[in-house]
Amino acid sequence: MEFKVRDFVNIMENYAPVKLKENYDNVGLMVGNTENTITSILVALDCTEKVIYEAISLGCNLILTHHPLLFIKPKNITNETLQGRKIIKLIKNDISLYSAHTNLDSVKNGINDFACKLLGFQNFEIIEPANTTGYDNNSGVGRLINLDSELTLKDICLRVKNAFGNEIIRYSGDENKIIKRIAIINGSGEDYFNMCSKLGVDCIITGDTTYHYVSDITEDNIAVIDAEHFDTEWPALKAVAKEIEEILNKAGYEKKVYISGESKNPYKLFK
Repeated sequence: MEFKVRDFVNIMENYAPVKLKENYDNVGLMVGNTENTITSILVALDCTEKVIYEAISLGCNLILTHHPLLFIKPKNITNETLQGRKIIKLIKNDISLYSAHTNLDSVKNGINDFACKLLGFQNFEIIEPANTTGYDNNSGVGRLINLDSELTLKDICLRVKNAFGNEIIRYSGDENKIIKRIAIINGSGEDYFNMCSKLGVDCIITGDTTYHYVSDITEDNIAVIDAEHFDTEWPALKAVAKEIEEILNKAGYEKKVYISGESKNPYKLFK
């Protein structure tokens, strides 16, 4: 069955509707011809130049990323900027680019849900339900977990390290602290620290935290596990990719969905 870019856009709209995105965000088809026939798909966290070259070498003519290349509207598109070079390279090689960002974070069976499942948590609530007509409390920002049995902060750190593949876990609080309620906010979640405090959480798992936010929330007796932006999203996105491949197969679009080998954390650890 012929599988065009517009068909993929429709499937993604059903899976992670654009209306679930945050107001500041830009999601959907970033670059491409909706009438092009898709050969295969490459999934990556970011559309880096290495990811584009990987798509070319694999023969993929559609890249699905979590982070949007066109997050901010460009003033121009030239070879003199990194963003411009990427767009030109995509167009020259007839590669379409689709990004599902905060809508994929929020939706049921999206990034946050799979992050919870990777950590072994099957039951969870939404921290801030989506204020969108037609959606129940299964979609929204962050996930809230009430533990059936008490775990220590050290137990949670080990679980995060094993699930997300972190080399090192950065955390605040007493490692022997008993944890009963956990908040998970993939990517960057410190804007929701106050809300988490009001919800009575004992521990927040997120990334991209900064000193003063963590200092204050720790003083408020809430532990923070900073598992890094990349690691709180990439393992879950790989799980989402498998889910999307199954949806395509069930719809009769038997196209290969590749997991990028070039999607890597830009940070390195000096030991």
